Amino acid sequence: MIELQSEIEGKTAYFGEARTIAKQFGLTLCGSWEYDGAFLDATLHREGGETIYLRMPFHVLEGELDRDGAFIQFGKPFVIKHIVHIGLDKDEHSLLAATGINQFQEPLDKDGQIHNKSKWEDIGENVANQYASAIASRGKSIS
Repeated sequence: MIELQSEIEGKTAYFGEARTIAKQFGLTLCGSWEYDGAFLDATLHREGGETIYLRMPFHVLEGELDRDGAFIQFGKPFVIKHIVHIGLDKDEHSLLAATGINQFQEPLDKDGQIHNKSKWEDIGENVANQYASAIASRGKSIS
């Protein structure tokens, strides 16, 4: 994991607008969100079973996350590398892996070592800062 220095940390916004703008930067709401917080994720690089993600955490200050009017605050973004199994399993879960990637398998390495750290740090900070600027340019929603 590489923690990033970014303008987004500590900023606040309304969830609906933040989510809409996020799409422009390849950021999507992480599937394992809670009503009081979640992550916006972007795939920075994918090769085989290795994926490098930008992850921007946020928590809800007012409201609930399933509402556009929820008021959120961003935490410190970071870059992670996730390595998953590729291919078919030879066990009782083989049917689930028929597509080649089994979403139910444990990753080979949840927090794999990231090579070229400065490259991914620069890319992650650039995306996070551009995202913060895009939200700020929309006016009242970010502080």
